[in-house]
Amino acid sequence: MANINAAAPEGLPSTDSAGTFLGHPKGLFILFFAEMWERFSYYGMRALLIFYLVQHWLFTDGEASVIYGAYTALVYITPVVGGYLADRYLGQRKAVAYGAVLLTLGHFVMALEGSPEAGHTNNPMIYVFWLALALIIVGTGFLKANISVIVGQLYTRTDIRRDPAYTIFYMGINSGAALGSLLCGYLGQSYGWSYGFGAAGVGMLLGLIVFSWGKPFLLGRGEPKDPAALKRPIAGINLEWWTYAAGLGMVAICWLAIQFQELVGAVLGIFGGLLVLYVLFIAVTRLPREERDRIFAAMFLILTSIVFWALFEQAGSSLNLFTDRHVDTGGVPASMFQSINAIYIVLLAPVFAGLWTMLAKRGAEPSTPFKFGLGVIQVGLGFLVLVYGAEAVGVDNPTPVILIFLIYLLHTMGELCLSPVGLSAMNRLAPVHMASLIMGTWFFASATGNFAAGLIASATGAEGVGEEAGKEVVLGVYQTVGIYAVIIGVAVLVVSPLVKRLMHLDTLADDVDHSLAGESELAENQAAGIHTEREQKPIA
Repeated sequence: MANINAAAPEGLPSTDSAGTFLGHPKGLFILFFAEMWERFSYYGMRALLIFYLVQHWLFTDGEASVIYGAYTALVYITPVVGGYLADRYLGQRKAVAYGAVLLTLGHFVMALEGSPEAGHTNNPMIYVFWLALALIIVGTGFLKANISVIVGQLYTRTDIRRDPAYTIFYMGINSGAALGSLLCGYLGQSYGWSYGFGAAGVGMLLGLIVFSWGKPFLLGRGEPKDPAALKRPIAGINLEWWTYAAGLGMVAICWLAIQFQELVGAVLGIFGGLLVLYVLFIAVTRLPREERDRIFAAMFLILTSIVFWALFEQAGSSLNLFTDRHVDTGGVPASMFQSINAIYIVLLAPVFAGLWTMLAKRGAEPSTPFKFGLGVIQVGLGFLVLVYGAEAVGVDNPTPVILIFLIYLLHTMGELCLSPVGLSAMNRLAPVHMASLIMGTWFFASATGNFAAGLIASATGAEGVGEEAGKEVVLGVYQTVGIYAVIIGVAVLVVSPLVKRLMHLDTLADDVDHSLAGESELAENQAAGIHTEREQKPIA
């Protein structure tokens, strides 16, 4: 029978010792509110960014789309470094707090818009803008993967509340995303960019306050594995502060990278290939068979997610511009439509959480890879529905706004089949000592998908042509990517039984130390005919 009690690892209090709320540890809801405000700030800024680039800094559609793609790609690649530093030195909680500080600074710096007359050409304020983006990128890198890992640490591997917990977490952060898109989008396009970006900064500050206040409810999860080591001085400065300095070094690197977007693609290709090879090398050479197979399954899911994010992330760039230029919005600022996805998440997440739980109790829940296939199919169908509807009314007529609601509905249902389920799967499939690395790799796939999304969005740009011709270009691109996504999604459904077998769900165990040293010691003891009971440690 599946375990529904989050038994505490040795030396840490049980999640039940602080009580539960709605059947879940109270720490889940501290993380819920902290991430809610972080998403308020991120999506509030995201709703405005493509318009800010085109209308304030006067970049072309193609240039703005590539910048947007590079920015969002870096937002998702930095969790690899942030996850590593948390695993090795800081622990997840300190990393999240540091990330929140950088994010707060970044959003407030975004509010310093400068004079728009010259656009980005020979305008020194553009460098302040790049700094704001760099602070947000690195802040997200420290916060994003690590706060998700803390969620996993509140539950055992076989606890049936894990998937519902991540869905609740996902619903909470999308409450912030919806509010941020509506409020920041409205303020930014109605009263001025600084009002929208400033509101995003206030939201991030609230997230930092909630997370700091709620530390006791985390029950010691996410703390440094060796707190004494952080206090050891190196050249007169303790290791913890050196780690924070490394974060500032990352800000400098990202400040340069965001200005040379073409290099981001090269870095993604090289670094991504090396990361995948490293993870596979560890899996093949150091892990026992079942743990190795689970890493293979995780990598399949990670690669599949790239396709999904490349299409889904059109929302903030090409689809945002399409809504502004070709859709009858009734005078509502286009940026506010970025809230539709988040509102759907809030409405539908409880439905999906309840559905997965009900099917799991009956032994009929679709496998994780099958859910991924459904997600990719739905994101493709969303574009095909938009293309069909727009062509049905004629490309020379405004596109009915109902089609925007329909594409976001299909994309949201696809997202609920893939993103929260993927977060849970990464925690479940990863050995404890690789938890943040695998979670970082998951977000790296999002980075690759986001950069690809920027390239796709750039292909929809058609400067120098009429509005009708430009609309036809966009619809042509959407039709092509929609067809390919449906084909790929069907292929994932076909191979999903094989991937499910690689996950070895029937042999998952709770609170087992899967460190390399532990596996080596167990193998030696078994070879000598000695049976040992390993020390229990937190499962991420």
